Amino acid sequence: MSFSEIKLPIHETFQSTVQGEGYWTGCLVDFIRLSGCPVACPWCDTGYADPRANLPRIERPIAELLGEIKSPRVVITGGEPFIHKHLPELVQALLVADKLVSIETSGSFWQEVSPPAWITLSPKEHLNAKYPVQSQFWSRANEVKIIIETGREIDFYEKYLSTHPNLLVYLQPEWNSSSKSLPLILQILQQKPDYRLSLQTHKYIGVQ
Repeated sequence: MSFSEIKLPIHETFQSTVQGEGYWTGCLVDFIRLSGCPVACPWCDTGYADPRANLPRIERPIAELLGEIKSPRVVITGGEPFIHKHLPELVQALLVADKLVSIETSGSFWQEVSPPAWITLSPKEHLNAKYPVQSQFWSRANEVKIIIETGREIDFYEKYLSTHPNLLVYLQPEWNSSSKSLPLILQILQQKPDYRLSLQTHKYIGVQ
């Protein structure tokens, strides 16, 4: 099947914005947000915490998505991108089009994707034990972004982080409780100086 024939369910796309989180913060990017996620994080900012919500879902061909790309890097997010069987084809099509590719995932579902794709693992196993991180992600991910709400999240993932010392680890305050979680992160960084603070810069500057 050619790229022109493959369709994926799209929640939304937006172009020529900046990456607000993690390693690539500040870089010009486009976003492709795929539709659907079963994990239901309580503070999901795209609506997937409510499985009854009537959220956008439009089947769009890969070729059409490629035609609207404006930035050098494309971030594939969701929802949960790895639930979609044609994710590897989307990644490959973007790479063939000479785009840099990042994928943001909870790590709950595994598929092989092309090695040049940058993977941001943002684990949610501590929130929903039904969706553990698939073990391959701890080796495959380029960075780990942990949303901090109580500080206990670090203890939960310590056994994985300690066995993968080369992973870049970013700690991000949960937005709705940042007045409490940001001081917690600053305390954690005293004990874990190799970790880094990630702020949702796009929210502070008022872009998508």
